[in-house]
Amino acid sequence: MKSEKNVLGTKLENCSLSPLTGFQRDGSCRTPKQDLGVHGVCSKVTEEFLNFTKSKGNDLSTPNPMYGFPGLKPGDRWCLCATRWREAMDHGAAPPVILSATSVGVLEYIKLDVLSRYSDDSSQT
Repeated sequence: MKSEKNVLGTKLENCSLSPLTGFQRDGSCRTPKQDLGVHGVCSKVTEEFLNFTKSKGNDLSTPNPMYGFPGLKPGDRWCLCATRWREAMDHGAAPPVILSATSVGVLEYIKLDVLSRYSDDSSQT
């Protein structure tokens, strides 16, 4: 299997193992072809973002035991859809981005200079 790169052109780092994130729930924001939502933006979610995405019909804060989903709280790292992150940015609710764990695939949707303005690579999980 070919190793995916991050938006910085280096090896894609894990986003979060607790809670376990990623399209394939392996901790990585890899963007395989079958991931039509492009869950490639590793973000440190904020209350503002959680409220925003809930208002758009995607409640990420409420646990859903049927799917093994614990619900997110502010400070958790999570792989977000590129288009949802960009939509949140357009509404002033974008959470910080972990560039080292954000897939190069999101650059088709969001420019690196935009992502860099929201960078929070100082936090490691």
